[in-house]
Amino acid sequence: MKLSERLHAAEDIAEASLGPGDPSTLFTPKPTFAESTQQVRPLPTGKPGGVAKPHTSVKLSDLPESPKPRAQQPVDAFAALKRRAATALFERLGARFNDSSVSEHELRSTAREELTRIIDAEQVPLSADERSRLVADVADDVLGYGPLQRLLDDPEVTEIMVNRMDQIYVERKGKLTLTDSGFSSEDHLRRVIERIVSKVGRRIDESSPLVDARLEDGSRVNAVIPPLAVGGSSLTIRKFSKIPLTIRNLIDFGTLTPEMAELLNACVKAKLNIIVSGGTGTGKTTLLNVLSSFIPEDNRIVTIEDAVELQIQQQHVVRLESRPPNTEGKGEVTIRELLRNSLRMRPDRIVVGEVRGGESLDMLQAMNTGHDGSLSTVHSNSPRDAVARLETLVLMAGMDLPLRAIREQIASAVNLIIQISRLRDGTRRITHVTEVQGMEGDIVTLQDAFVFDYSAGVDNHGMFLGRPVPTGIRPRFIDRFDDLGIRVSPGVFAAPLAPAART
Repeated sequence: MKLSERLHAAEDIAEASLGPGDPSTLFTPKPTFAESTQQVRPLPTGKPGGVAKPHTSVKLSDLPESPKPRAQQPVDAFAALKRRAATALFERLGARFNDSSVSEHELRSTAREELTRIIDAEQVPLSADERSRLVADVADDVLGYGPLQRLLDDPEVTEIMVNRMDQIYVERKGKLTLTDSGFSSEDHLRRVIERIVSKVGRRIDESSPLVDARLEDGSRVNAVIPPLAVGGSSLTIRKFSKIPLTIRNLIDFGTLTPEMAELLNACVKAKLNIIVSGGTGTGKTTLLNVLSSFIPEDNRIVTIEDAVELQIQQQHVVRLESRPPNTEGKGEVTIRELLRNSLRMRPDRIVVGEVRGGESLDMLQAMNTGHDGSLSTVHSNSPRDAVARLETLVLMAGMDLPLRAIREQIASAVNLIIQISRLRDGTRRITHVTEVQGMEGDIVTLQDAFVFDYSAGVDNHGMFLGRPVPTGIRPRFIDRFDDLGIRVSPGVFAAPLAPAART
């Protein structure tokens, strides 16, 4: 046996002899073989025909290649106590965790009472803060979402990004920061992911390694596990506010102006077909929620989504959600099928969470066949790009339609495109309110009613000083407002004065 092997064997024996003392203290191992021996075999000189050096005493410190003895590393007593408490809690309440008749509040109360008894039985001296933290951490691990629970309860956190089990980023006020939270292992992270997706009837395993799901409050969840996620399971949670945002909130945030809010209110009540356009994480769904709040209470609303996340405030609402295929590859229900079915449900308004495929053709046809006032979102970087993306999505429907026919469908179906963007200062702003006016030749013509004023610059903190301003051009759909008796203030479309005119 080599010297290094004998050293590690001696260290392992020393670790196995660790008594039941305080695990938070450093453990001094028994003398290893090299330390208890006065002399060892001489080391060769490495030269051909060389003479071996005299016998010398060798210590661990004299062997730079030897790793630090593992037994000298401190043990986290708090983590060990958490594991024992969680195990004991499972043993006492195992059956009740799956009892549907027990409410979440009752289960948490019972679990906290049992945890208090378990900790008392451990007879470990803990301060009041340590005891409270221990109970909260174990309750989160057993009943909640582990280290994510504290972040989910933080109202300032808007998005949680788990890159791997020991790396969690969060978004606060539009800025990403690395947290000090982490999962104890990859298995711990996988258990939390499975707990989330199982509550909404979804599954995630090696045969289906990615999933879209939601939390109880509607927060959007995306999870990817190995082998697709090479560095470990990945989890992204886009939180929704527990209290739905209102148009007043968006005005206070600077997302839009009061004049723009008045115009959008009139557009929804006049049953214009509206597309909200923007990139990932720009606030499209939030804006769609706010726009839907303008729909009259007596309208029947049908919402269609991949994962239910819209927070419609009206009562007369039917929520439809797509379904992925089962383990046999059967039973899938797509957005397109739900959209076709919704036409038979006598809807006054159809709200599609997002169009990302062939369902865009069915949506345009619905808009063109008497279902005015429909709302939806699409991923794009500008109103012109939104039109081009809708053309591409229609082609994905598998219909061999000429490009001009597709553009005519878009021009006649869509009345308004609202572009929302996340600026580099982290704020979300509406950068364009654009009317779709019709066709000129083979081109869909667009006209901006509001654009964001970038010329105002930024302040000392890098925050944009500009806001959406009217272009001074009255949209053509104003005539529709007049026919329906909807009044809009004359100053809504008044262009701001030029700098020279202000002086």
